[in-house]
Amino acid sequence: MTAGLSVTTIAVFAIIGATLVIGARGVAAMRSTSDFLVASRRVSPLLNAAAVAGEYLSTASFLGVAGLMVKDGVGALWYPVGFTAGYVAMLTLVAAPMRRTGALTVPDFAEARLGSVRLRRLSAVVVLVIATMYLVPQFIAAGQVLMRVSGTPYWLGVVTAGAVVATTLALGGMRAATYVQAFQFLVKLLLFAVPAVWLLVQVGPQVRAEAFTPLHVTTFAAPTPVQFELDTVMVLDAPLAIAVDGGPVREIPAGEHEAAGGSTWVFPAGAAVPRVVGSAPLGGPEWSVPLLDAGETGHPLLSTWSVLVATVLGTMGLPHILVRFHTSPDGRAARRTAALTVPLLGAFYLFPVVYGALGRVLLPELYLSGATDTVVVALPSRVDPGSVGAMFTAMLAAGAIAAFLATSLGLVLAMSGALSHDLVPGSLRRLRLTGFFAAGVVVLLALPASQLDVGPLVTSAFAVAASTFCPLLVLGIWWSGLTRRGAMAGMSVGLAASAGVMALGVVLPVEPGMLALLLTSPALLSVPLAFATMIVVSWRTEPPSWAEDAMLRLHLDDEPRPATRPGGRRSADHSVA
Repeated sequence: MTAGLSVTTIAVFAIIGATLVIGARGVAAMRSTSDFLVASRRVSPLLNAAAVAGEYLSTASFLGVAGLMVKDGVGALWYPVGFTAGYVAMLTLVAAPMRRTGALTVPDFAEARLGSVRLRRLSAVVVLVIATMYLVPQFIAAGQVLMRVSGTPYWLGVVTAGAVVATTLALGGMRAATYVQAFQFLVKLLLFAVPAVWLLVQVGPQVRAEAFTPLHVTTFAAPTPVQFELDTVMVLDAPLAIAVDGGPVREIPAGEHEAAGGSTWVFPAGAAVPRVVGSAPLGGPEWSVPLLDAGETGHPLLSTWSVLVATVLGTMGLPHILVRFHTSPDGRAARRTAALTVPLLGAFYLFPVVYGALGRVLLPELYLSGATDTVVVALPSRVDPGSVGAMFTAMLAAGAIAAFLATSLGLVLAMSGALSHDLVPGSLRRLRLTGFFAAGVVVLLALPASQLDVGPLVTSAFAVAASTFCPLLVLGIWWSGLTRRGAMAGMSVGLAASAGVMALGVVLPVEPGMLALLLTSPALLSVPLAFATMIVVSWRTEPPSWAEDAMLRLHLDDEPRPATRPGGRRSADHSVA
């Protein structure tokens, strides 16, 4: 094992070890369901904001945004804009009223607000759908990072990550997750920022100028082998002398060519990087256009709007983020938590620009091979192949693992709550064991999915959240006319129009155009459709007689109280069994 791999392995296992040690702090304080799910509602705004930022800044943020920038151009920076702006909307519309319900989970809120057990169960199913769609790319990224930097098999990285997450939750529940996520936010910010500054200094003025003024097509600086992970169709603008799979160098004419998955092509120094069909050329005016999806759907402006709708409104519907506000002592603390989170996210999202811009110039082979999600951890060794580069690679690998663990803790916790609190209420012991079951299912889904892009998968989860929980929360908090039938109909339509449509897009190959846009980024249609369905159906049915009282509790009472369902029954808070 080389020194570089040794440093990386030590850094990664240090993060895993710190996670388990910090998680063990929650063991003594966990005696009830409330302790497990919401840390007994005693988390201060500053600690909670750091934990929210740590939980929200997933591997899709740590690795995916920079990778998407290399692949799709500067338009990918709309993703962090939407991620951060979503918290402004959450601060304004959801944070304090959501906490005042006294609910433990989003399905708890649904039943407390509208008095429907069926709605509670549907909400629990939606939690499972969103959490699964969000968790699978986290596990994929964990396996990819460990495989890239330490040579471990992909499956081992995925299984290890799942075991660590489930064990940490079983040890301490939400209290453990809070301490771990706050700690890992600071770790991620440090381990993301310091290498970025070092890279900018190390590459020199010429590379910096080329990286941040991409007005020409990128070229290979040296003879560069590219190992294609999948069958890839690319377009050569001019004839090139290329060696394929170790064979002799031969001239390949200009035009469209297909590289078979698993093959290796060696491109000569000075050659322009070919354009991958379905993606913008690496560099040049099209790459620099601040719009998304140019060249894939033919509607880049609509595609950009769809991603913004999904990320901004989807943030308000993410179950693992919403439950964070229930850990606050009261509504004011929940609002302060959301307000503090915005600058923390803004500080972090300054740095994907650096990694994406430098990756385009220094690692163009990742664009061709489809491995752009690894650009962050691959840059240091390209800039400095020695011990310094190995050290910064280790730092970034540790940061990526921290990002995975922080986000996955919240998501597995949300799945455990949906299964063992909302669908089939059980004891605290069952809640703790359910985390292992949920993590195991996600591991099985992630193992055969190593080639999928992390960023778009996470955006799909945002689209489902924006189409289901966002309408439920906004209308449930701000409109007393919402009825249980309206909520059921709207969430069902939103789920079908988002998750159902995207699943259809996976099995139905379509040509670039409006249909391709709707099948891959349906939020522009599914979100207004869900809102409209809830409103129209609610107009045709009578709201419950106690709807006004429920609204009054959400907006005027800032004292913490348990969620009361119709008939006076409170949310379950099971003791140790």
